[in-house]
Amino acid sequence: MRYMRSMSNGGGIMARGEQALELEQIRAAVPSIFAEQPHESRSQRYAYIPTAEVLGGLIKEGFRPFFAQQARTRVEGKQDFTKHMVRLRHASRANDRGEAHEIIMINSHDGTSSYQLINGVFRFVCCNGLFTGEKFGETKVMHTGDAVSKVIEGAYTVLEDAPRVMEQVDAMKALPLDRDESLAFARAARALRYEDTSKAPIEADRLLLPRRHDDAGEDLWATFNRVQENVIRGGQRGWTRTDRGEVRRTSVREVKGIDQNKALNRALWTLAEEMGRLKGVPLAAAA
Repeated sequence: MRYMRSMSNGGGIMARGEQALELEQIRAAVPSIFAEQPHESRSQRYAYIPTAEVLGGLIKEGFRPFFAQQARTRVEGKQDFTKHMVRLRHASRANDRGEAHEIIMINSHDGTSSYQLINGVFRFVCCNGLFTGEKFGETKVMHTGDAVSKVIEGAYTVLEDAPRVMEQVDAMKALPLDRDESLAFARAARALRYEDTSKAPIEADRLLLPRRHDDAGEDLWATFNRVQENVIRGGQRGWTRTDRGEVRRTSVREVKGIDQNKALNRALWTLAEEMGRLKGVPLAAAA
């Protein structure tokens, strides 16, 4: 298992291989999932529905957790209630190879998030999790009423999108890009990551570099995955110029915050859909 700590990430755990995470493993790394009450800042109108109860219900329905993470907070006493994210795969997708459809569940016990269920894709070769774009189904459940049954129902609604999501992955694999198109994709991705690209520590072409042999390829899916992993995970060495004009050696920071990860991942998927549209191959399957 890999544990993670950072300024925006309060902790997380990822399963290795095909063995799903056990609840006690998740509890040790992501305690906010198991909060026994809402944060004291919540009013009496706030309906507390523990994520642990929802997660247990999803597991009984055949969903298995493979990744969990919680946000970090600087507010004293709030750490065990912060926003958290769990990525799950249903037993019906257990034999997926190469890529697997996932359901991403986001919630909090401090009032910063409703229940959210979003489509995702996990790429086994790099242990990398992606979010799909906004043209696929998404379910939100407010902290009111019988949220447990609503979230489980929502999970099955999102699961219905799995065939369309994987069809879009196949369509991306079948769409070749030339060098100029790949660079255009990388430049657009860099602009999503850095509002002021003049302050970006690396040039866009660095985002196209593969991290492993299996990342090679000139199709849209391979290009998208190389760029996405380089943008999200960072680690590349580069240079930045300070406001005083000084040039300094630096590293590209990993995107670890739940909100930023979600927003950037979904924007990158939409960017891939747009690239397909520009090449005359619409990738967003109709509902």
